[in-house]
Amino acid sequence: MLAEAACELFLERGYDRTSVTDIALRAGIGRSSFFNYAASKADLLWGSLDERIAAAHDAVEAGSAVDEAVRGIADGFVPDALALAIAHTEAMRLDEQLERESALRMWRIASLAARALRREGSEAMSADVRGGAYGAAVITAIRSWAASGAGAGPLAAHLERALAAAG
Repeated sequence: MLAEAACELFLERGYDRTSVTDIALRAGIGRSSFFNYAASKADLLWGSLDERIAAAHDAVEAGSAVDEAVRGIADGFVPDALALAIAHTEAMRLDEQLERESALRMWRIASLAARALRREGSEAMSADVRGGAYGAAVITAIRSWAASGAGAGPLAAHLERALAAAG
């Protein structure tokens, strides 16, 4: 409900010209109620991915292999507001927001992967570089998936291709 309202407004006005109040009004709720569902308008786009990154972090901390944890980010990922935003970046005027927020998620994935790789015995520099490759692969896969029509196939297939390209 909120993500739909946000995406409609982003298409109409652009991301920066849309406020939390605008989104709440479009969704038929009060501004204060908005924060029961999301911390910010960015969370409406990135919340699903953030939950998956947190789950990957928890999996790594529980001892899962980094490959398994990173691949888990894509398992069952369904088209959502993020995929719509990526597919319509220009119309929603989201270029800077997507660049900034993508970099943050890429770093989070890289960081969790590098920690896990060091724990598995990799040397620090190697772990950091490989961790960066995992982060880049996930974000690149999501962008590729969204651009190709997210509903046309699973994100996991795009992630496998991105991981293979990362070596």
